[in-house]
Amino acid sequence: MKVLYIAELVGKAGVFSFKKALNELKQKFPWDFMIVCADGATGGNGLGRSHAAYIHKMGAGAITLGECCFYKKDLTENIDKAPYVLRPENLNHEAPGIGCRIFKTKIDTQKIAVAVLLGQNGFNRIYANSPFSALPPLLEKLRKQTPFVIVDFHAQASAEKKTLFFAADGNCSAVIGSHTRVQTSDETILPGGTAVISDAGRTGSQQSVGGCDIHSRIGEYLTGIPEWTKEAWEDMELQGVYIDIDKSGKALSIERVRVKVEPEDTLEAREQEIDQSR
Repeated sequence: MKVLYIAELVGKAGVFSFKKALNELKQKFPWDFMIVCADGATGGNGLGRSHAAYIHKMGAGAITLGECCFYKKDLTENIDKAPYVLRPENLNHEAPGIGCRIFKTKIDTQKIAVAVLLGQNGFNRIYANSPFSALPPLLEKLRKQTPFVIVDFHAQASAEKKTLFFAADGNCSAVIGSHTRVQTSDETILPGGTAVISDAGRTGSQQSVGGCDIHSRIGEYLTGIPEWTKEAWEDMELQGVYIDIDKSGKALSIERVRVKVEPEDTLEAREQEIDQSR
């Protein structure tokens, strides 16, 4: 089983980069299943309903969200109608949507489980239950249905991520860190056969602050007034990881993915293309 994980799409530049990199991805990283983190795809924070449908249409088997899962009202009100969208599993049961699911893959006889867990450090607008308490019963449930289990751990603290990696080792195929939007170089396979990386990175502008406009972010620190709506388009790149898994569900390899996206037209034309495609 070959799994391609696309790191967090940030703004229209992220969606644009994902679309433009698809052909190269198909040639270099042929996948049996693709996961796309889209927690910042709409306006740099959250995911709108139209963007979710568009990303799914382009080939994302599962779309994962993190602390911004309920930032866009149109998706929140319709998340149960989009079973390919996963919010964190360790939220209270009253929260809409689902946090894990079994998906079909390109291999007729094989299915894959994808789950999202949210860290507890550094998030003050959403409150998650302990991912460490949620992890054992979650993996036990999913492994009864398929040996291929991927966990997206959306967390801020690297220590929390590393600790959960070892807690999960041997009980799932991979745990992929997300949220910080900076690709780390610590990809590895733990002794129990679980592939891990602290953060898969981001898809969109790299000449930016987490995919957002540099000057607006500097202004926020100077004034204290939040400004996340201005997007950046400079130095676009798709990032992620490519994982090969054996029949038993153990990871054979994990490789970082970086695909440069060259602008082909004006900023206005790029934005218009994304808007018309939704």
